Amino acid sequence: MSSSSFAGLGVSSAVAGTLAKRGINAPFAVQQLVLPDALDGHDVLVQSPTGSGKTLAFLLPIVERLKPQDPAGSALILAPTRELAGQIAAEAQDIAAARGLRVAVAYGGVGIERQAKAARSAHIIVACPGRLLDLINRGAVSLSRVQVLVLDEADRMLDMGFRPDVERIVRTTPRQRQTFFFSATLGGEVGKLAVAYTRDARRHEHAQKQERSATIDHHFVEVTREGKIDRLIEELTAEGRRLTLVFVRTRRGADRLVKRLQASGLTAAAMHGDKSQSQRERALHQFSNGRLDTLIATDVAARGIDVTGITHVINFDVPADHETYVHRTGRTGRAEREGVAITFVDRDESAEMERMAHKLDLRDSFRRAGFPAKIRSDHRPRAASGSGRPAGGGPRRSRRSRVSGSGRS
Repeated sequence: MSSSSFAGLGVSSAVAGTLAKRGINAPFAVQQLVLPDALDGHDVLVQSPTGSGKTLAFLLPIVERLKPQDPAGSALILAPTRELAGQIAAEAQDIAAARGLRVAVAYGGVGIERQAKAARSAHIIVACPGRLLDLINRGAVSLSRVQVLVLDEADRMLDMGFRPDVERIVRTTPRQRQTFFFSATLGGEVGKLAVAYTRDARRHEHAQKQERSATIDHHFVEVTREGKIDRLIEELTAEGRRLTLVFVRTRRGADRLVKRLQASGLTAAAMHGDKSQSQRERALHQFSNGRLDTLIATDVAARGIDVTGITHVINFDVPADHETYVHRTGRTGRAEREGVAITFVDRDESAEMERMAHKLDLRDSFRRAGFPAKIRSDHRPRAASGSGRPAGGGPRRSRRSRVSGSGRS
């Protein structure tokens, strides 16, 4: 079943009206897939990329199921990062209020007392696993009345080492609950946990190339280790660039890069786990409203960033794998806008990057950037939509691609 309207999917007029006031009038593809089963009370397993609209796919069934007279802690949403938890809670506020429901958010890095007070009376709790356990230990939160449990970006929670905390939390909730499990992948250990945590779940896979997928120009640029900073400055001062998200591997690398850019007269801020919550919130706010046009981030810290208008993503450090490449570059080209993804590649990293490009159907684009072939072409992947373009000077424009999903989360 699918519908071109929220009302047609079973969303109440009060909630649909609230969405309309925010300019959200039609459901995205992932919402069309998930909402019928979720609103019918089924557990759901959803494989969907960041930025596909998945947040409303689990928030809407929650607010439609709960009633104002339900007890505190009737719904629990687990998220891996502070930024993502905060964004989910902000997204939930007005649609929950339309149904007379209260929302609280809980994450580390800030004082616990105010969060504990809010959680005691909230129907919907959005939390990071560690802080939630702190609240449980204080007696501020009970999970005995959870009707709906959501695990958002479950793959990242496992990658960040939260599995013991998550398993403890899940065991504490009632077995007779509705569970939503959202992840960028449902294979391997993540898939096993998805099956273990759900009952007779309906499975949905939101393909990254659907109607609202991102349109991104992928560039691969050969650099030397000594010349990376100069090349980054060149990219950051290029005409037409606006909001730019730069990815590095380490926290120290992010801070060091900010200092180098500032010494060159550019404005930038770092986003990583060693920053206080107030520093992270300030940097994200300045970036989202355009007062700061360059944000340097690690993969973990950037997981919860969902900012409209990012025109460029620059992989200053090569991503660890092709899935990380997708998550990084998916921050641009959203909401049917076009975006640019630039990856700096040292010769020593070219074989690793070529393997990723092969999996992403960007191998020809990578070759056009001038890197020698190191992988045989016996099994060429199916060509992606769009066509490659020969490049002039500067970074080689590879192809307009639909690698990553986009849209409102």
